[in-house]
Amino acid sequence: MLKLLLKSVKRVSLKRIAEEVGVSIATVSLVLNGKDKGGRVSKETAAKILDKAAELNYMPNTLAKGLKLGRSKTIGLIVADISNVFFGTLALYIQEYAEKEGYAIIIANTNEQVKRMEKMIGLLKSRQIDGLIITPTEGSEYLIKDLIKYQMPLVLVDRSYPNLPVNSVLINNYEISYKSTKQLIQQGCKNIAFITYKQDHFHINERKRGYYEAVKEAGLYKAHNIQEVRYDFLRSDIDRAISYLVKKEEKIDGIFFATNSISIAGIKSLCKYNMGLQKDIQIMCFDECDAFYLLPFSIPFVRQPIEEMAKHAIKILIDNIEGKNIEIEKCFLDAELILK
Repeated sequence: MLKLLLKSVKRVSLKRIAEEVGVSIATVSLVLNGKDKGGRVSKETAAKILDKAAELNYMPNTLAKGLKLGRSKTIGLIVADISNVFFGTLALYIQEYAEKEGYAIIIANTNEQVKRMEKMIGLLKSRQIDGLIITPTEGSEYLIKDLIKYQMPLVLVDRSYPNLPVNSVLINNYEISYKSTKQLIQQGCKNIAFITYKQDHFHINERKRGYYEAVKEAGLYKAHNIQEVRYDFLRSDIDRAISYLVKKEEKIDGIFFATNSISIAGIKSLCKYNMGLQKDIQIMCFDECDAFYLLPFSIPFVRQPIEEMAKHAIKILIDNIEGKNIEIEKCFLDAELILK
């Protein structure tokens, strides 16, 4: 039974199709690869070849074909946290746009661990990928430098190292964070907190800078209103930060959460306290979340152009792979503040 199963899934070769139709392997190759543009094969013969290929469930060996051209038609995508809605959605769009261009995607997850990112890069390189799209982990600058030295076609998305000569697709983190904080001020907030990850990432620092400039400009800056939480201890650190902010003598009247994962954890923590959310305390979040619509009040949020980020990342990378554009491109897209 096992032998029959293995026989049934055995790859059909061009040679077998050629033998059954009674033509040369070269003729079959011309027809199946769409290269018979000059009419070298008669319509009748071409039809027989196509019919026989369909009958035998012929599947082209795209890997072998790609390697003959010096490419595998495969792209590696390394994300920081695939369970995060933002990264899951980004991966979905990247795969969609890659497939439209004839490329397959291999997705790897780092869980924000630099050693795991190093391992995933090695694994993907061993699979002969043509290029990489990466959301780098903290402390991974040396890995990006190695890829640049290796001349691997590469695009960083969502996060970047601005001083390195590497393609990147980011949003206007500073401007949208400044605008979001100003919105809280315009709503009457006088004591606004900012909760962010304890990470030295460019995009995180830019969001913090946007908040800082807005409250400082309004004369509302207080250092202790910036609370940092750790990725690996998000739940406990959020509870600690929220407890501190709502219990201190000068209670906060607004919170800006710097990422979607922090937003969700922060709202859960706030619900433990007898406070009127969006009444006693105004909330501003990064990224949309379906869970927001289950709440009896609306939450303003920053909408990142995730599909556009994916589209630009794929275009830049494939242009680089195929030699259409070898110049370094640093792309900044505008996020949108949704007040609902």
